[in-house]
Amino acid sequence: MFDGYFRVAAAVPPVQPADVAANTEAIVSMIENLDHDIDLVVFPELCVTGYTCGDLFHNLTLLDTVGDALSRICEATAAPHSPVAVVGAPIRCGDAIYNCAVAVRGRVLAVVPKTYIPNYNEFYEKRWWAPAPGKMTEWTAPDGSTVPFGTHVLLELSGVRIGMEICEDMWTPIPPSTFAAMAGAHVIVNLSASDDLVGKYTYLRNLVMRQSASCICAYVYSSAGYGESSTDLVFDGKAFVAENGTMLSTNRRWQRGPQLTVADIDIEMLRRGRMHVGSFADCSRQNVKEPYLIVDCGAKSLPQNAPDLLRHVNPLPFVPETECMSQRCEEIVGIQVAGLCRRLEFTHCRSLVIGISGGLDSTLALLIAVRAFDSLNLDRKGICGVTMPGFGTTGRTHDNAVALMDALGVTTREISIIPAVNQHFADIGHDPSVHDVTYENSQARERTQILMDIANQLGGMVLGTGDLSELALGWATYNGDHMSMYGVNAGVPKTLVCHLTRYFAEEVVDQMCRETLLDIIDTPISPELIPAADDGTIRQKTEDLVGPYELHDFFLYYTLRYGFTPRRIFRLALVAFENAYDREVIKHWITVFFRRFFAQQFKRSCLPDGPKVGSVCLSPRGDWRMPSDASSALWLRQCEEL
Repeated sequence: MFDGYFRVAAAVPPVQPADVAANTEAIVSMIENLDHDIDLVVFPELCVTGYTCGDLFHNLTLLDTVGDALSRICEATAAPHSPVAVVGAPIRCGDAIYNCAVAVRGRVLAVVPKTYIPNYNEFYEKRWWAPAPGKMTEWTAPDGSTVPFGTHVLLELSGVRIGMEICEDMWTPIPPSTFAAMAGAHVIVNLSASDDLVGKYTYLRNLVMRQSASCICAYVYSSAGYGESSTDLVFDGKAFVAENGTMLSTNRRWQRGPQLTVADIDIEMLRRGRMHVGSFADCSRQNVKEPYLIVDCGAKSLPQNAPDLLRHVNPLPFVPETECMSQRCEEIVGIQVAGLCRRLEFTHCRSLVIGISGGLDSTLALLIAVRAFDSLNLDRKGICGVTMPGFGTTGRTHDNAVALMDALGVTTREISIIPAVNQHFADIGHDPSVHDVTYENSQARERTQILMDIANQLGGMVLGTGDLSELALGWATYNGDHMSMYGVNAGVPKTLVCHLTRYFAEEVVDQMCRETLLDIIDTPISPELIPAADDGTIRQKTEDLVGPYELHDFFLYYTLRYGFTPRRIFRLALVAFENAYDREVIKHWITVFFRRFFAQQFKRSCLPDGPKVGSVCLSPRGDWRMPSDASSALWLRQCEEL
């Protein structure tokens, strides 16, 4: 284990039914060729003998060779850098024979028998195997030592605890791994010999991910492959590594040679998840009645340098993966629309007022408002879109705002803020040539005043447009765009706003609206509070001032979702943005993020209502609770040390 990551491998060796010597050498060969950074390797069910030996399992000629096989595997795992290897083998204990997972590292560490023996359809395992005994006992290993034998045993390597189950165990209503996880196992291994049937692969993947999610654990699954008898069944050699509901790594099926699937498990993330989800510990206390024996696997030598991280780190963690983008976007929109519909119905409100700037946030808010009005069978003219040109408004954003409102069929109003703001500057004695925070915030507050007063005129409410990323950075004018009667985008980060707008452009709206939306997406993000450049283009670009939103959203996700330290988030960012930003740039902006995140909490403490959309939210009611005067010193000190 290095820096909180535990490297695991699911191995699928070629197999020869009943040829224990050949199978053992295939297993040993894979172990000896493993990278030294691998902590745990898992092999398929009964891989020492082959799963499809049938009645040969009760033949002493076969069984008598298993001890020698385990001794050979012990030799192959005796070096300080060796991983824990878990192999499948038939084990005689007392007067019965068991289908077992045997944990080895220089010696046999423990033996866990299969709990549930399938005896239906193509399976008739009760012909050979006894189910796991109800109590822990001992088994005499080939070297004469006695080792734990039973289901209530966990391995421990470098502080990481490992539970074991076999094939059918996972398919039951309450798998043994559920209890092992509640007893402290961070990683569950499953040795399987699951034959392949049409549709079974997808079902099994989902089953593995579901079990890892419900147990807040990692799940390493290895199943029998090429070489098993095809007399009646075919085995495709499946290998998975899942973590808390996410599939980290899979192998190629139907391969004739050895297969290896490797991934780094984030143990710190799993520990934090269990700590944060208090019901996990509550359930453990109620259901784990018998103690689990903890078997120390010995010390493992650590790599001298940090190895490359073997897991995908999504640079846009808030954005749905490509294969489910449309479905996920519709779900997010559905949450926003449902929240707004409920607020409109409860208040008997038939009028919404929205400031439309031609930017992404107000565009998404308007699209959601239109969808909500359509859902409630309200006239779209009840949506009053107000464009309020100021000192920095460009023709591009103004024209896009007007074109969008016209295309959607809402009521359009245009009110310039320039005369009112100039009068305000005169009233407070501010020099308009000084483009400071007063110059900018005066415009934002004037716009909010206009929207609030129009809402009073119409008997409606102001729909807020600010997004989650702006709330995180405090990139909103207090009592200006910070305030509304309902913040429909409050749970949507900036990177996701862009993708939701593109979703509307590509799949929802007509051609007239589509072209406008695509141009809005391509427009630089800006509050347009500073006069435009001489050529009429946007001079004030938000990401030049506060940093790239894709970086800030990344920092925000791992801060709120997993409670990671700046050091850990920084390392993940180096992987995720390897080809986009260098080390110093990421260090600069993560420092800016934490400085602003702590300093701007007071704005989040008095947010308008708004729907929580994803697992991360900054509402003081919906999720995040932090003192407005909490110190950022610890976080900034760690940023300095990066």
